Amino acid sequence: MTAAERLFAENGLSAVSHRQISDAAGQRNVTAVSYHFGSKTDLVRAIMTRHGEPVDLIRHRYAAEAEGSEDVRVWVGALVRPVTEHLASLGVPSWNARLSAQVMTDPQMRALTVEEALHRPYLRQILDGLGRCLAHLPAEVRAARGDMARHLIIHVCADRERALAEGSALLHGSWEKTADALTDAIFGLLTAPTTASRP
Repeated sequence: MTAAERLFAENGLSAVSHRQISDAAGQRNVTAVSYHFGSKTDLVRAIMTRHGEPVDLIRHRYAAEAEGSEDVRVWVGALVRPVTEHLASLGVPSWNARLSAQVMTDPQMRALTVEEALHRPYLRQILDGLGRCLAHLPAEVRAARGDMARHLIIHVCADRERALAEGSALLHGSWEKTADALTDAIFGLLTAPTTASRP
């Protein structure tokens, strides 16, 4: 899974074959990936689950701290910080954020990943808490801004992970500062006034 995650993150999902993964993992048997995981979709799902479970454990803590709050910023922090804390725990280099960005640009993989994530109870609890705080917004506005927030989290984290791996100028200086910047940006996005609809 580690070899596949790295190759997918660096080259894209469609550019990586089972043979390349087997070679990178030091497996002589070119059918090893198919034997253990089946399809590429199943392999990606297994990798995302491997990271999703520890992120959800961190979310449990933040969801418990946020419970009962009516502060949008508290709930946004509960959404953002479990992701950045997990990425910080992976060391350098890591590939999970870049893989997530690849997955979100592939229609089939994106649908599977979003469906899997929404079954995680603490993510659902956090999204419900945010929804209650933003109940004054029309449903379509909440949905659109939720999509934008997800893209911000995924792509800002992928950019930082890439910068760390390359040793280039480091966006925001640390994962904690990245979480601060994302929390501020998403808070602003979610609470911005809406533009009146044109006839």
